[in-house]
Amino acid sequence: MSLHVVLVHPEIHWNTGNAGRTCLATGAVLHLIEPLGFSLGEREVKRAGLDYWAHVDLRVWKTWADFEAALPQFGEPWFFSARGRQPFWDAPLAAGEGTVLVFGRETGGLPPALHERYAERFVTLPMSASPPIRSLNLSTSVGIAVYEVLRQRRVTQT
Repeated sequence: MSLHVVLVHPEIHWNTGNAGRTCLATGAVLHLIEPLGFSLGEREVKRAGLDYWAHVDLRVWKTWADFEAALPQFGEPWFFSARGRQPFWDAPLAAGEGTVLVFGRETGGLPPALHERYAERFVTLPMSASPPIRSLNLSTSVGIAVYEVLRQRRVTQT
């Protein structure tokens, strides 16, 4: 069963680096959809302290449309948003042969067109009703979601 993490237009290299670390630790593939808010050049990666980066199964896509055309070969997509319709733990994230977890950019989330096209596949990470909190950090969200997929797979395998 394959697991894929997709960051659509990520803006902060630290978050992308942390997501890459999670992917490496769990055997997931990391997909980055351009434009990126940072460079993947060797100098920038080294400066961010990402000495493991060369080991991440990384795929970079020029556009969402390019990735979307290939999406069926990767598995069932789930889109994460503070505006999702159902809590992520109520969604069958691990059903099927592959799981694709899609996250938007730090400052704006996923584009409205994706919210419209995939509305029933949007999930949210529940949070307290505390007014100052709008969303969780991107790399934190990736970690929570990836490990929920692994938990669900473990439950279905036993």
